[in-house]
Amino acid sequence: MASKPTTLQQPRSFFSKNPSVLIFIAALSIITLVATLLSEAFGVGVVSTSFIKLLGKTLCLCLIAIAMDLVWGYCGILSLGHFAFFGLGGYMIGMWLMYERTKDIVINSLSGRALPPTPEEVHDAIGTQIFGVVGGSEIPAIWLFADSLAAQLVLVVLVPGLLAFVFGWLAFRSRVTGVYLSILTQAMTLALALYLFQNDSGLRGNNGLSGLQNIPGLKDASQSVVSIWFLWGSALALGLGYLLAAWIVSGKFGNIICGIRDDEPRVRFLGYPVETYKLFIFTLTAVIAAVAGALYYPQAGIINPAELAPIASIYLAVWVAIGGRGRLYGAVIGAALVSLLSSAFTGGQVPDLPLGLATLQWVDWWTVFLGFGFVLVTLYTPQGLGGLIDRLVRKEGGQ
Repeated sequence: MASKPTTLQQPRSFFSKNPSVLIFIAALSIITLVATLLSEAFGVGVVSTSFIKLLGKTLCLCLIAIAMDLVWGYCGILSLGHFAFFGLGGYMIGMWLMYERTKDIVINSLSGRALPPTPEEVHDAIGTQIFGVVGGSEIPAIWLFADSLAAQLVLVVLVPGLLAFVFGWLAFRSRVTGVYLSILTQAMTLALALYLFQNDSGLRGNNGLSGLQNIPGLKDASQSVVSIWFLWGSALALGLGYLLAAWIVSGKFGNIICGIRDDEPRVRFLGYPVETYKLFIFTLTAVIAAVAGALYYPQAGIINPAELAPIASIYLAVWVAIGGRGRLYGAVIGAALVSLLSSAFTGGQVPDLPLGLATLQWVDWWTVFLGFGFVLVTLYTPQGLGGLIDRLVRKEGGQ
């Protein structure tokens, strides 16, 4: 008998192997479009500017959740310090925003003089305006490039990336793993926060950087318009971040980092440079977190050292665990759900609940219920909300 000719199986494309990527990008595009059409700036005005800002900030939190899922859910590194990189990204862009805004104010205030101000006078006035609140008038050396947007954008990536690289190189070459590594990342975050609380840190201590919602050069643009622009930027960054993360975990590189998570000694025995892979993921996710922070804080309007407190990084791990670590869309679901619910329960949208002898005030009890929900998810759905979605999809598919 003549044998049947064999047919070569065509290699599957990236999107055919990762259908969730197209679904996610489509859902993100629809949400962004609907929010724009309902906004006060370009739509019918049904959705307030404050909610548009909340939505934009939520997308930024989803982006750092993806970074956390990459480093923890896929590579097995429970970092309790990634919010430090998030905050550093906010500080880097915040320096330019505050410097340029203050420069405009100073120039306008000095424009009525008979003689135009000299550059030195403008520089001194800016220093007094920014640092007078902490008893200073000199602009610190770390503000050297604060008048250059391009330089500060480079620093958004460079400063957190360099810190993560140095910390990761020292930790991974010493083969610090498990809970000890988590403690070290938390100690790094605490040390950075304590340093920034000092007035002589050069970043205004506890006062932080404020007025970041006022974008230099956009005096005629209202906050409703600026909020939509940031929503678009946040959605674009989240879409690209999701695409990058999905591409990383879908190939051989993703298999190796998952192997490191499941059995690090075995991967090392097979000849793979485990420390190099871990250092790459740790540094890359730090940069992603910094980009998210650089988009988040201009929408929040202010950043101070309390944003870098270790508890923030713990919350980040909770979001990813609730959504389902090891699933990129699970991390997004967890971050978005907690962010929106937190805003509703602590912002007065949900009325307090009278219980006869006492009244349940959500502002005081929200974090308690969040912790209780984390415990329930850990006990009864260890794979998180993303795991529930996976089971529903398999059930619908008859698998």
